[in-house]
Amino acid sequence: MPAETVDGNEIIVTASKREQTLQDVPIAVSVTSGAAIERAQIRDIKDLSSLVPSLRVNQLQSSANTNFYIRGFGNGANNAGIEPSVGLFVDGVYRSRSAAMIADLPDVQRVEVLKGPQSTLFGKNASAGVISMVTRKPQFELGGNIEASYGNFDALVLKGVITGPISETIAASIAGGYNKRDGFVEDRGTGEKENERNRWFARGQILLEPSTALSVRLIGDYSKIDENCCAVVNIRQAATTGAIKAIGAGRTVVNEPANMFDDVIYNNLASTNEIENWGLSGQIDYELGPINLTSITAYRRTDAVTNQDSDFTGVDLLGRNFQNLRLKTFTQEFRAATNWDGPVNALLGAFYFNETVDQTNEISWGADARPYANLLIQGVSGCAVGSPRCTSVPALEGQLSQLVGTNLSGTFFRNGQGLDEAYRLKNEAYSIFGQVDFKIADRLTVTAGLNYTHDSKKYATNTVSNDVFAGLDFVALGRAGGIAQGLAGFGVNPTNAAAVQAFATAPATAPIFQAIVAGATAASTNPALNPLLGLTPFQFFPPFQNVPNAVESGKISDGDFSYTARLAWEVTDTVNVYATYATGYKAASINLSRDSRPSGADLAALRAQNLAVANVGAGSRFAGAEDSTLYEFGLKGNWGVASANFAVFKQSIKGFQSNIFTGTGFFLANAGKQSAFGIEFDGSVRPVEELTLSVAMTYLDPKYDEFQLSAFGDLSGSRPAGVSPLSTTLALDYNQPVGGGNRVILHLDYHYEAPFQLVEGLPNLIFRNPDGTANVSQALAAAREFKQEINDVNASLTFAMENGLSLSVWGRNLLDNRNLLQIFDSPAQQGSLSGYPNQPRTYGVSARFQF
Repeated sequence: MPAETVDGNEIIVTASKREQTLQDVPIAVSVTSGAAIERAQIRDIKDLSSLVPSLRVNQLQSSANTNFYIRGFGNGANNAGIEPSVGLFVDGVYRSRSAAMIADLPDVQRVEVLKGPQSTLFGKNASAGVISMVTRKPQFELGGNIEASYGNFDALVLKGVITGPISETIAASIAGGYNKRDGFVEDRGTGEKENERNRWFARGQILLEPSTALSVRLIGDYSKIDENCCAVVNIRQAATTGAIKAIGAGRTVVNEPANMFDDVIYNNLASTNEIENWGLSGQIDYELGPINLTSITAYRRTDAVTNQDSDFTGVDLLGRNFQNLRLKTFTQEFRAATNWDGPVNALLGAFYFNETVDQTNEISWGADARPYANLLIQGVSGCAVGSPRCTSVPALEGQLSQLVGTNLSGTFFRNGQGLDEAYRLKNEAYSIFGQVDFKIADRLTVTAGLNYTHDSKKYATNTVSNDVFAGLDFVALGRAGGIAQGLAGFGVNPTNAAAVQAFATAPATAPIFQAIVAGATAASTNPALNPLLGLTPFQFFPPFQNVPNAVESGKISDGDFSYTARLAWEVTDTVNVYATYATGYKAASINLSRDSRPSGADLAALRAQNLAVANVGAGSRFAGAEDSTLYEFGLKGNWGVASANFAVFKQSIKGFQSNIFTGTGFFLANAGKQSAFGIEFDGSVRPVEELTLSVAMTYLDPKYDEFQLSAFGDLSGSRPAGVSPLSTTLALDYNQPVGGGNRVILHLDYHYEAPFQLVEGLPNLIFRNPDGTANVSQALAAAREFKQEINDVNASLTFAMENGLSLSVWGRNLLDNRNLLQIFDSPAQQGSLSGYPNQPRTYGVSARFQF
């Protein structure tokens, strides 16, 4: 079963839901063939970005979380309520969440990356683009391959596939793989290695072809991940770090930022990542004369159990951050496509999507939380020698007990206090889509496409906080304290209800009482007059406003039309050009995190009805739908010894769903408009038969045209984070026959991304001015300190024998280029910053036998 060896613009793709050469398909699409995947030692879908500059893939908080970006647009990971803007399809089956996207690449024939909105060809959520993975169908000839690889960090990869006939009309294949590697990060707190690999998969297919007109393909797959991932390093320390070091009592409990790439961390709890992902699908293709009918039915299930030491230090500050995520997805697609020689061809399709997300979380204080909070509270209260303002946790408990009227002694920051969270999301959607190609002249084709998608979501929460300190309303307590102090000044005992009532109602003292109340009310919201307000940053697990409630229904439903218009001109037999206008749509997303909060209007309504819980602030439950627009001009050429693809585009998304980690949960909001002007080029030249030189380049100039309500105020006119202005890949492939049918194959690629900012800002560095307004200058400035630049060199040298055996030596990130994949506010450590380091140099040897 030979690997795909066709390169350049002669590769057959199905980007337009029809088989066409890359040269002929009038879509900006990058294709990585099975042979290229083998030569470049692509181990996981996240490795593809080294070959496709327009694609960016990040793995962050756990093995279940992956972010996909095309042309700088994308989102989705870490928040299960957000579907990705980049749709992933495996053999035509939509994978809705990042937890279902991680898999070692099995028997892949090619990976197609379609850029820009693809709504009129794909049923759901393709507003930024599509990644389409195509595996090989079972063959009616016995064949297969088996591969073993060993590398540094004791990396062992075993995988293989076998295919062949069961009868004259039935063929089958079975593939499987095992991937194990020691972690490359030493956790000196737990004594374990982090960022390891421990995963396996199995995949079976049956192909039935009872006639030339009918084909049925059945696929079943199962994968399991059980590994310690993903390491976090401290990149900036603060006063909170000093408190953590003090609790460590001489032990090293956090890495120094200068040593962030030494691959040494300190945790007191090893991470857990147990992920099961399985699915069944059936595809039926039937040729009814000139019409090809297709049905794809699929059911998928993902269970992801994760736990993490989320303070990322060697002290027991956050004792537990446990999540159990369960996804159940059913999809059904029908398509009818014509295939005749006339001037008109059409495709009509329908897509149905039904998914349930069940997520539970447990996050709580650890055994060191109380002494940690005590040190911080002493710090903010000015605990110098003899200071009259100095206070502590026990002292606070005593003082606040009098105001609350309850004995609070020993109740603050106790081990095990925190949040028990439960979220449920039910999503149902359907799409009707289609395209018509009309050849108005011999070499000129006009395409028109339409998609209507309707999406409805129901969501509910059941989240409970038992954090006593976080449940205290410091505004109300400050007001009560001010009133008590004012009454005491007039000789009235504030705990004597009868005396207070008499003072408040007596004609002579009633005006005085009203003045005391008015003054205390005004002072309660002024940090200079109400010192309790300075303690609000330590209210880490406040009460949660559950939904649905009397004001919020927990339902959202919307629909939208998307369009495609394209003019394609075959200028010569070797040069094609096209111009495209396309729109796309992605439905609203739900904020399934502890930072899910009612809107300002809903919060006001809840308060008016006395339904709002203590300390709840305004935020977002969901972000509205995305609407994308693309203007693109492209040119494709194939001259035999050389091929080239060029595209210049302006792409924008109105209502882009911005998802920012706040250190506790996620701030989900719609940007008014985000756009990008870009230029893409990829080409190859074969100066001699044995040598192929390739180059791929993406230039992007993105900006927030409008983003007034971001987590950092008005970002309109600024550059979105996470987007490199220039990404490029240079590749060399040398395939030299050495006699007897044997070959020596050299592959070398260099991937570069110019420096870019990782995040717009750090929410925990936002401070309040005395007048209560937000000061975001530090939050924005700190983010600008940390930029990512990528210089990635990968290579392999293979000796391929005529008998099907090949031996390879390979390396990835050979320059050992270290950088941060993402940065964020260190949880419960205001002012401290953390980040995810990338993978260091890896290398190894492989043996592959193909028959």
